[in-house]
Amino acid sequence: MDPGRADELLAAERARIEEHLSRLDAEFDPSTREGDLSDDHDYGDRAADLTERERDLGRIEELREELAAIARAEQRLAEGTYGLSIVSGEPISDRRLERLPAAERTAEEQRLFERGLL
Repeated sequence: MDPGRADELLAAERARIEEHLSRLDAEFDPSTREGDLSDDHDYGDRAADLTERERDLGRIEELREELAAIARAEQRLAEGTYGLSIVSGEPISDRRLERLPAAERTAEEQRLFERGLL
């Protein structure tokens, strides 16, 4: 993949993730989790609030992991190894990189990795 195109894809992905993370951070401040559940809410409301907050915490963590993957991809781009598998050194298809700019493995390697076989 052309380095200019890779840089463009990574920048767009970083902006998307940071914007989503910013929205979630604005809606959810972990330091005020306990204090904002006043006694005038019923237990069902509290349970729904806690479930939503746990989901948001999980999503925040996922977004931070995605941001870290983008940073690793940007480092590989700077080093000239972007688009090559971190496992085998084999090229990652441009089609895959267009869909997943931070891809670290070929599609087959990723399947094996997700199954715990790699």
